[in-house]
Amino acid sequence: MAGKQHASPHVVGWREVVSFPEWGVRGIEAKVDTGANTSAIHVEDVKRLPGDRVRFHLVVNRRKPFKHVPVTADITRTTRVRSSTGHVQERFVVTTVMRLGPIRRHVELSLVGRDKMLCRMLLGRKALHGVLVDVTRRNLLGRPLKKKPTPTKERHP
Repeated sequence: MAGKQHASPHVVGWREVVSFPEWGVRGIEAKVDTGANTSAIHVEDVKRLPGDRVRFHLVVNRRKPFKHVPVTADITRTTRVRSSTGHVQERFVVTTVMRLGPIRRHVELSLVGRDKMLCRMLLGRKALHGVLVDVTRRNLLGRPLKKKPTPTKERHP
């Protein structure tokens, strides 16, 4: 049969582990949320800086909220988001490289406090483009780290 062969799409579970190499962060547990357009990540101490930049602390572990990574990034845009509780919030959105198993792509992340949620991150539809979701399984592209990293220096893309 002549023609171009297509690679099979990657399959992810309802929960996966992602990394952000530009920020020196790996092992963030993310819940796949096909109902959300944009991905969201748990941050604290968000401060807008001159020149359309933002500084925040990325919380890497739910059980140890004192472990965080300071990040400074360009603001991609701001958006109004209706949370799962029905409240409308104005959020900063930043763009960075995400690794999800063998997948490496630029993703938009809205910055939000997710302290009451089990996962530090939601993976929305934009980040999942071309990926299939198996809602009966989890961690198909990698396992959570046994020990979370504790970077100490600030990351700038």
